[in-house]
Amino acid sequence: MMRNVLVTGGSRGIGAECVRKFAQNGDRVFFIYKNSDNEAKALSDETGAISVKGDVSSFCDMEKAVIEVHKYGKLDVLVNNAGISEIKMFQDITEQDWDRMFSVNIKGMFVVSKLFAGDMINSKKGRIINISSMWGETGGSCEVHYSASKAAVIGFTKALAKELGPSGITVNCVSPGVIATEMNSHLDDDDINALIEETPLEKIGKPQDVAELVLYLASEKAGFITGEDIKVNGGIII
Repeated sequence: MMRNVLVTGGSRGIGAECVRKFAQNGDRVFFIYKNSDNEAKALSDETGAISVKGDVSSFCDMEKAVIEVHKYGKLDVLVNNAGISEIKMFQDITEQDWDRMFSVNIKGMFVVSKLFAGDMINSKKGRIINISSMWGETGGSCEVHYSASKAAVIGFTKALAKELGPSGITVNCVSPGVIATEMNSHLDDDDINALIEETPLEKIGKPQDVAELVLYLASEKAGFITGEDIKVNGGIII
């Protein structure tokens, strides 16, 4: 039976790779994006996935996604991947920086999950997979607002898993390490080499590494896994 899958922040990086994996799996895939019109169109053409443009932190915008998905039935799998990052000294972080970080990284997760949780509760089944970061576990210097927002994702996951578990819904979190995406494009060669040296597998991760785990957590094989924060970081000890 074809499932309905929604990926937020789905036009690039980890999100786009999740869209590809679910499409290859035979699922009907929807993805949300905000600004990347060209990338979104190319991904839709490549995979057949249905794109929805909007801000994940806006209930009004995300109602568009609800309308689009419900043309085909209830949502079965939600991947909360949308996120932003920023490198900034703590003393330079403004109130606007802080609010923007939490608006995208955690409020957006709240908004989309709230809008679609009813589908899964009514169906007595469903999968929610949230993307955090290893910096949400360890904290990152010059990334206080980012680290704090990603730590909130882990807490959100664990609490929601307990609440939705009786309805047959699993809620899990994936915390990537350093992955070769645009979000990490600010790192220079010295930074990358230093991180490779700290990683037992001696390499940087790929979006596919994360997407494969997301696909597994959305499967029936992962039906007894919930409330977990699973690391995809090449073995970095944190």
